Parts: sequence; structure tokens; C-alpha cells
Amino acid sequence: MNPILQFGTSRFLQAHADFFISEALQTGHALGNITVVQTTGSTESARRIAAFTQPAGYPVIIRGRKNGVVIDTEQKITSVTQALQASRDWPIIRDGVATTVNVILSNTGDRGYLLSQDDHVGLIDSDIPPVSFPAKLLVLLYARFIAGAAPITLFPCELIVSNGDVLRALVIDIARQWALDEAFITYLAQRCVWVNSLVDRIVSQAIEPVGAVAEPYALWAIEAQPGMTLPCTHAQIVVTDNLVQFEQLKLWLLNLGHSYLAERWLVDGRPQDETVVQAMTDKPLVGQLEQVWEEEVIPVFVALGLENEARHYLVDVRERFGNPFLAHRIADIAQNHEEKKRRRFLPVVELAQEKQLNIAQPQLRYALQLPARGELSQQS
Repeated sequence: MNPILQFGTSRFLQAHADFFISEALQTGHALGNITVVQTTGSTESARRIAAFTQPAGYPVIIRGRKNGVVIDTEQKITSVTQALQASRDWPIIRDGVATTVNVILSNTGDRGYLLSQDDHVGLIDSDIPPVSFPAKLLVLLYARFIAGAAPITLFPCELIVSNGDVLRALVIDIARQWALDEAFITYLAQRCVWVNSLVDRIVSQAIEPVGAVAEPYALWAIEAQPGMTLPCTHAQIVVTDNLVQFEQLKLWLLNLGHSYLAERWLVDGRPQDETVVQAMTDKPLVGQLEQVWEEEVIPVFVALGLENEARHYLVDVRERFGNPFLAHRIADIAQNHEEKKRRRFLPVVELAQEKQLNIAQPQLRYALQLPARGELSQQS
């Protein structure tokens, strides 16, 4: 049986966690292979499930520049050896796979943690899976608990701050709503290891039916926790005691920059098929973006004592935004735009106010529809 269960078959996971594990397997530094679970039941999803288990693996093409050097390579990813569909294979997933794995990975998209009113305690031992991902996870962990299986390590990869803590709280809350055993709730809270982590790689295109095109840069920053089991060790995986720093750099420089381009794309009615690299050839637009970074964001990092780290990371961000090989559509970035702005812009504005910084942050505040803020005096 495979020791890793993965929820989600996104192109991101294909070119990130699955990619790392595939490389680590070749050097004997991975826990083992992956079983993926597809949660949607479309015809396209069925083709993807069938393609995942081809012995030759699926392609990931890495294109871009790293430290000024052009990279254009293709690699076959062979870490996924079993692919299941939740609606069709739920009893197998619940009673077989979930009770034997050591690690669960997930990347369920921006709305993946939303709960469903259609989920209820009657699904705890049903052959019909719950609707929401947190409820699905609860059912699988309950089956594992009843079977007497060992504790498990969970690695949510959703772009949510403290994603492990958030997911644990959601699952425990559902367990309480469903009036499940207190011993099971203790198992969830104390014996399962919910790991906060941050993922960072631009995966711009899917290859049908399975595969992806991605940039050379990649990072998986994992918060160190006692008792956790890593899916693999890899040069681009960092285990850290200071995950917050990685989160702030990515969310407030790379992700904020993407969402600023999406804001301009929406407000200014820019071309529907515009990509990030195309946008970065527009000098006035780049000037606006650089102004946001320099005048509205970097001062916040200065106040946090992270100016050097921020400027170093921004060098990589500029190279990544200017990657001529990636067709990273701004229309894709603009999905769930309001929620992304709330997560990426608002903390920067709030922290500047908390630190009483002498900056107005006009573009971020305008995008958030906040009133203009007069410059604070140094004594305020």
C-alpha cells in the first residue's frame, strides 16, 4: 500500500509535491509512492485518473531563468501509482487507503475549506462521501481511529495562513457538531500532527490529460513539529521554526504582486488573454507595481526587521514575473479576486497602521475600497 494519500489532482501538486517526491524516490529519500483522490466526477477528471497511473509517469516541463541561466527541461513524474475517484471509490479510500497511510497531502483550491450544509453525521459510515473536503477528511480519520491505526501527519498545501491549524479546527468543529466520541476528538487534537506549511511555485499550464508546465523556482516551507513524518527530504523543502517569515515574503511580495496585476487587469479592461510576462513589458504598469512594492510594502518589512530578506526575495520575484516561457494568464490569477485581495493586501495595510508607519499606501487602500489615510507623523 502507498504511504501517502493526496487529496487533489491539480497541476500545482503535480509539479510541486508530487515532483519532489518523485525525485526523492530516485535517491531513496522518500517515504514511498502516492495515492491520489479526485473529488470531482467530470469526464475530464476520469481521463486524468486513468492517465495518472501510466507506468511511464506524466510530464512536468520546467521552463524559465534561474540566476540568469535559461532552463528548459522535461521530467517524468512517477510518484503517483494509484488514482481513485471519491464518488466511485469511497469505501476503498475510507476502509483501505486511509487506515494504512502515514501522510495525507491536500491542495483543494481557494474555496476548499468551505463547509457544506449537505454534510451530516449519517455520512460517517456511508459509502457516499461528504461534500466538503474537511468533512471527507473527518470521515477518513474516524475510520482510521476506529481501526486502531497509528497517528498520522497531515500537510495541507492550501494558500491559507496557518493552514494546518485552520484545517484541524474545522475538522474538530465538525466532529463536535456531529457529537462524535470525545476520545476521537482527543485523537484529532493530540495524536494527529497538523502541519502548517507554505508552497511556492508558479505552475502556469496544464498538459492534458496529466502534466504541467512550471517555473524553475520552487519552495515548500514546512513548520517544524514534534512527531511529524515528512513525505520526503528534498533540496527545495525547508523545515523551519519561522514559517511566518516565509508566508509574509510570499504573500506580500509575489502573491500581492500578482493580485495587483489582476486588479489593474480588471479595472483597466486590459486584454482578456494577457499573461504576466506580457504585462511586465508595459513600462507604466511595471512602474506602478514597483511603486507599490517599494513605497507600500517594503516599509512594512523594514518595520519587521526583514528588509534584506524582502529585497533578496524580490529579486527572484522580478525574474519569475519576467519568465518568457510561462503563459501565466492574469485571468487565472483574477479568480476569487476579492478574497485574494483580502488575504494579500489587507494584512499589509493593517500592519502599517499598527506599526504607525508614515506611509499612505494609496494603491492598496484604493483596491480594498478603504478610505485614504493621511500620512502619520512620526509622533502619532
